[in-house]
Amino acid sequence: MKKIHYGWFILFFSFFALLTVQGARLSFGAFIVPWEEYFGTSRGAISFVGTLSFVVYGITQPLIGKAIDKWGVRKVLSYSALIAGTGVALTLTASTYLELWLWFGILASIGFGGASSVAASVAVTRWFNRKRGLALGMITAGFGAGQFFIVPLAIVLIQTWGWPVASLVLAGILIVFAFPLLLIFLKDKPADLGMEPYGGMSEKSSLNKGDGSVVTPVTYWKHRGFWCLLIPYFVCGFTTTGLMDTHLVPFAHNHGFSAATAGAAVSLLAIFNIIGTLASGHFADYWNNRWMLFTLYAVRAITVFLLVYTHQPQMLLVFSVLFGLVDFSTVAPTTLTATRLFQSVNVGLVLGWLSFAHQVGSALGAYIPGWLFDRTGSYEAAFVFSSILLIGAVILTYFLPDSAQRDRDKKPSALTT
Repeated sequence: MKKIHYGWFILFFSFFALLTVQGARLSFGAFIVPWEEYFGTSRGAISFVGTLSFVVYGITQPLIGKAIDKWGVRKVLSYSALIAGTGVALTLTASTYLELWLWFGILASIGFGGASSVAASVAVTRWFNRKRGLALGMITAGFGAGQFFIVPLAIVLIQTWGWPVASLVLAGILIVFAFPLLLIFLKDKPADLGMEPYGGMSEKSSLNKGDGSVVTPVTYWKHRGFWCLLIPYFVCGFTTTGLMDTHLVPFAHNHGFSAATAGAAVSLLAIFNIIGTLASGHFADYWNNRWMLFTLYAVRAITVFLLVYTHQPQMLLVFSVLFGLVDFSTVAPTTLTATRLFQSVNVGLVLGWLSFAHQVGSALGAYIPGWLFDRTGSYEAAFVFSSILLIGAVILTYFLPDSAQRDRDKKPSALTT
């Protein structure tokens, strides 16, 4: 019987890290209404907890690559789970929403930032030279799995026993299960086990900018492709983890939909999110990533705009299916394009800046809709504004250079094949 390459175990535990840690982070939307009532404050004030969380998360992202170089993926992912769990547990001690900002918005968010797609993507990049796009899609599906398992669990616990019990359970999952398992089973790189990456060693080639000069750590930020990835990824964060993962449940409550309907909407979104990210990761290895991103952002713009006209539970469920398919499916082609364009640069640094932009977008996507809701009494303005941003992302994606795709087509033995 052929021995399973340890890279697949790395993939599983990276997936598990994102499922548990990011699942806890994505549960924030379920806590908005009960926290709003418990602390006697406004939707905007509680939404700012999410904004602060995304800002702290984002600040950590350019540092993750350096932290991994110093301490390794294993320690970064495992101890980040412990920090996140500790922060979530300490929300039980909060007596004012200012303390909530401290424990969830800052401490837990440092852990959320450490156990992010940047660290998991670096792990996959080190362990996979073949089927890398599929592997990236699979770890990204960890976000969707977290939505499917953790967010509905939080909703049920809040509805049945209240938000303190929900916080305690989520913290227990991170501290008792995620932390020790990641610390024991994750390995930093194949050489630690005397192995080669899955697919064997590969050549490293430098891609050129449009003017023919080599991309270096000093010049990558001048590369057109960097900005055509960074700005749409900002919009991606605004419209996914910012807008939808924070405000979809409150939007359902605002329309009078039951907790069961809200839970079903989140579960459907999560299921189709997993399907979309897995499919995206698979096809990213074979299709033109530029046109994939162009299509994904365009479909997302249409689905978000349709929420303006969503007033029935059935329409909310239809939205969850459609949006789920394009929710996190942008991650794999974005990450794969970045690794192809900037192979000669510290890829962890580039991915860190992309993730930083995503989290800044998420921060604004969490706060601005709450701010608009306090002033208009609905989310319609936020949905229209988000659709306009997505159209801008579509336009910028069109101008992505095709050099990475051409490099792949000419060198099928390189990095991703």
